[in-house]
Amino acid sequence: MVENKMDLSSLKREVTVTKPVTAEKAAVADGPVKPKIDKQGRAYATGRRKDSVARVWIKPGKGLITVNKRDFESYFGRPTLRMILNQPFLAAGRKASYDVICTVKGGGLSGQAGAIRFGISRALINFEPELRKALKVGGFLTRDSRTVERKKYGRRKARRSFQFSKR
Repeated sequence: MVENKMDLSSLKREVTVTKPVTAEKAAVADGPVKPKIDKQGRAYATGRRKDSVARVWIKPGKGLITVNKRDFESYFGRPTLRMILNQPFLAAGRKASYDVICTVKGGGLSGQAGAIRFGISRALINFEPELRKALKVGGFLTRDSRTVERKKYGRRKARRSFQFSKR
C-alpha cells in the first residue's frame, strides 16, 4: 500500500515537471506578436453574426466608416446600430484613428452590425496586437454563435405546434 503512494507521488512530480506550454507562454518565448498588415497598409478580418458575414479592412485615417460603399450613418439608420460599430474603437481608445472599409452580406441590419463590430475588433488586433487585452475584457473577441432555430417537421414554426382540437 505504501509503494502505491510512492509511485503516485513520483508520477505527480513527473506530471508537474512536464506541463504543456500554453499559448501565452509560447508567445512570450517567441517574442512579441507581429501585426498582420498588407502591402497597402491595411489590416483585414472577417466578422460573423447570425447569418451575416462582414469582410473588414482598417487603415490609419480620420475615422470614416464605409459599409458596402455607403457611409455607415446612411446604411444604419438606428443610432444603436451606429453605437455598436464604434464600441471597439472606444474600448481600445482609438476613436478617430482608423478608417474602416467593409462589405457585409446576409442577415438583417442587427446581425450585420454585430458582424462588422466583430470584424473591426479582429482587424484592430491584426493592426495593433497590444490592444488584445482591452478588447478581450470588453467581450468584443467572442463570436456570438446564436442563430435562428430551424423549423421542424409537423410544427408550425421552430417550436410552435398546431392548435389541438379535441373534437
